Amino acid sequence: MTPNAFDTGNIAFMLIASTLVMLMTPGLAFFYGGLVGRKNVLAIMIQSFVSMGWTTFLWWACGFSLVFSGGEGGVIGNFQYAFLNGVRPDTLITVNANTPSAYTMSLLVLFVYQMMFAIITPALITGAFANRIKFPAYMIFLTAWLFCVYFPAAHMVWGNGLFAKWGVLDFAGGTAVHTTAGFAALASVVFVGKRKFMDKGPHSVPLVALGTALLWFGWYGFNAGSELHCDTTTLVAFANTDITASVAAITWLGLAWKFEKKPKFVGLLTGAVAGLVAITPAAGYVSPAGAVAIGVIVSCVCYMAIELKNHLGLDDALDVWGCHGVGGVVGCICTGIFATTVWNAGGADGLLRGGVHFFTFQVISVVITMAYAFLFSYAALWLINKVTAVKVSDHEEELGLDVTLHGEEAYL
Repeated sequence: MTPNAFDTGNIAFMLIASTLVMLMTPGLAFFYGGLVGRKNVLAIMIQSFVSMGWTTFLWWACGFSLVFSGGEGGVIGNFQYAFLNGVRPDTLITVNANTPSAYTMSLLVLFVYQMMFAIITPALITGAFANRIKFPAYMIFLTAWLFCVYFPAAHMVWGNGLFAKWGVLDFAGGTAVHTTAGFAALASVVFVGKRKFMDKGPHSVPLVALGTALLWFGWYGFNAGSELHCDTTTLVAFANTDITASVAAITWLGLAWKFEKKPKFVGLLTGAVAGLVAITPAAGYVSPAGAVAIGVIVSCVCYMAIELKNHLGLDDALDVWGCHGVGGVVGCICTGIFATTVWNAGGADGLLRGGVHFFTFQVISVVITMAYAFLFSYAALWLINKVTAVKVSDHEEELGLDVTLHGEEAYL
């Protein structure tokens, strides 16, 4: 049944979902803050919190318009809704246009909800270059990356752009959020190189656990809210989110127990996050059995990816590529394998149900996203470095970025 665009129940649900997604960015700050050493806690946390302010402004100014107006079948929209021009409380937009699941909703509700996605996506990247990036360079990178990577990717998937025309499905951001951020993280690691002064390990595992809890809690709004109203698919997405996160967490715990000889708490938490990442594109399109399979697969693949990263000597400080980049790719491909119209008639049938064409374009879209996010991010950092130094000095890194860059300390 097509929902009423101004049904108060649906609007209330979407505002709650928006609040949950907003909470994920502070959750990410706590998660990353616990993983770094004591002298770099504030430096990593501010990179998440500053996105809440700056990205919100850019989203209002033109980001929302570039994603959700014009550009049908293309890679970017236009400026029709810049500065919320012409947007009133009663303005409507058609979501999933030209598909069986098309419906109208409040444009302002969509603006608020999708703004939270734009905020957290670049913040994900920051864990890769922890302890090494100057703040002015980060602000320039954040701005350029939003305009040249996130806004086009989100438009192609959700703004009736190129990927949508191909029939690509990304329920809540496996391509637009996690693959883009994860491969931008890999590019940043390659560009800035290794830390000279390595952290001894997480300075606060309880802080990591708090961050994980906030991320997991917020992810229900991230995934279930991406149906953009309440129906049976909302329920499926909610259930699948918890199932995959739980299965992935236990799988990772088992892997760590076997290969590292101890049941590691940080491993359990990392597995949960990897599971949440992988189910993101598939949440509303697969069955609970498919969600279980995705949980097992993503933990195994991401665990191996991190081992490969370590073997290659890449200093992805907080394993952003290993969890978000690889996890996002796994989730997008698994959507192409496990999706079924039995559980979502408005979705597609994956490879297991004969959907070869659908699977093929899922893979093509994620490969394009991986390559572009990596190449642009590396090029952007190279150009920024010509204007202002990207990497901190050895002296700044040794003393810690909290004091040298921000003049503050987390712990006195």
